[in-house]
Amino acid sequence: MKRKISYTAATGTLALLTACGGNDMSGQDGRPGGALAAATTAASPSVVFNDADVMFAQMMIPHHEQAVEMAGLALSRASDIEVTELAEKIKAAQEPEIQTMKGWLTAWNKPEMSSHAGHEMPGLISEEAMGRLKKAKGKEFDKLFARHMIVHHNGAIEMVRTEEAEGADPKVKKVATHMATHQRDEIAQLQTIVDRL
Repeated sequence: MKRKISYTAATGTLALLTACGGNDMSGQDGRPGGALAAATTAASPSVVFNDADVMFAQMMIPHHEQAVEMAGLALSRASDIEVTELAEKIKAAQEPEIQTMKGWLTAWNKPEMSSHAGHEMPGLISEEAMGRLKKAKGKEFDKLFARHMIVHHNGAIEMVRTEEAEGADPKVKKVATHMATHQRDEIAQLQTIVDRL
């Protein structure tokens, strides 16, 4: 499968990737762990995988890293307790997922960075928008964070759909579905935050 420079072009042949789902993969506290840890161990080189699986990991890693960065800002800048608590939840969920996806790429002998990881990645917040978020505080930050994270999560869910449709590794697809399930729940919560602020 020939790869394109931009993600938008790549999606012509690989349906868009989406992110995480599956409550059976959470630990007792609802955070990733337990079954998730067992299901997300580094892939064996003998496991069947394809370009969609590789693209999913290569693109979702920087996507998650930006979400973790945004969540980290919320811990020191948010004034709304619900925003702070949700940011902690996002950070706790996505940091282990980043390590899991890096493990897959290592096992597959694939690089973390790829020409797929461009500026057209669905939901990725621009440098300008991130700059505004970094300067904001209090209620202004809360509103920007919630709105940006909704867009960010929707982009991740879009990417998950491609993995679910085009991926070959059952483990990767299961983790992707798990991501999408939790992010859909968080989008609903973020929208209620936006509506009341």
